[in-house]
Amino acid sequence: MKFLIKQPQLYRFLNYCNEYNLEKSILDCGAGGDYPPLAIFSEFGYKTYGIEINDSQIEKAKIFSEQFSFELNISKGDMRKLPFENESISYIYSYNSIFHMTKKDITKSINEIKRVLKPGGVCCINFLSLHDSGYGNGDEVGENEFFQIERGEKVIHTYYNINEGELHFKDMKILFKENRILERIYEGQKIKQGYIDYIVQKMY
Repeated sequence: MKFLIKQPQLYRFLNYCNEYNLEKSILDCGAGGDYPPLAIFSEFGYKTYGIEINDSQIEKAKIFSEQFSFELNISKGDMRKLPFENESISYIYSYNSIFHMTKKDITKSINEIKRVLKPGGVCCINFLSLHDSGYGNGDEVGENEFFQIERGEKVIHTYYNINEGELHFKDMKILFKENRILERIYEGQKIKQGYIDYIVQKMY
């Protein structure tokens, strides 16, 4: 492997996916960037699809794909209205992406993921938690929703309490949940990051 994907949690999700005897198809909702995680699934024989709303992130993923000879099938799209048929994809994830929306739009997106996911299929979604040091910063636009500056752009960050995500998964089986609090140096400053990760299965 000539590259390193920086989200180890997605390697855990890959291990979960490998446990199930479903068609090896996977969708990344928020798939762009310098090192698109779809590449690790492609290396394990998965048919990959990705949607990304940001043109510059799509271009970065295209450069990566050309450099490493991957066909990841990443196109412009909005996870609030996925361009896929009902129950057509075995595995879906949205990692470090879905919380850049209001809670209303997060609900729309998760409902779309459920629609596209095959029965018995598995998805991975994570939320920002109230323990994140960014919580409360910026302009509040809704309950625990804030416009904040990220990489020079004004972006929504939405924060969840520890059990709030379960409201989205009442009709699904929770296979894994982790409340993560990280401390690291970012741009010379010590920051705290809080995430709540879920791996859930669509019931038959």
